[in-house]
Amino acid sequence: MDGMSGPYLIRGSVSLPEAELMWRFSRSSGPGGQHVNTSDSQVELRFDLAKTEALPEVWKARALERLAGRLVDGVVVVRASEHRSQWRNRETAAVRLASLLAEATAPPPKPRRPTRIPRGINERRLREKKQRSDTKRGRSGRDWS
Repeated sequence: MDGMSGPYLIRGSVSLPEAELMWRFSRSSGPGGQHVNTSDSQVELRFDLAKTEALPEVWKARALERLAGRLVDGVVVVRASEHRSQWRNRETAAVRLASLLAEATAPPPKPRRPTRIPRGINERRLREKKQRSDTKRGRSGRDWS
């Protein structure tokens, strides 16, 4: 049963700890055939972000802050039911959780350093504006008498 395709990397050498993943299976909603009422193909993957030891402290704090809206008592939940087989849904859920955590633990972007607009560029913009304005003023048929 445990033929999952290895550890799911979050970033660098940090991966999802298999021991801390809690799986739940249930029947998928939607249409199906004869097989649908007998197979628990929907997967619900839970990961206790608040109590995990697998993530560095900085990453954990960052993830808890960024995923605050998704967490229930410090636990992040991912569901997958798009495939007909439970195994493929497990893969999908694990990959989804890994990418969610990778995004949430990413370092914040570097602050933008404000730059000055060169004087020449500003002058050219104003000159072109003036020309355009003169062209448009010349189109009005006021002084044609």
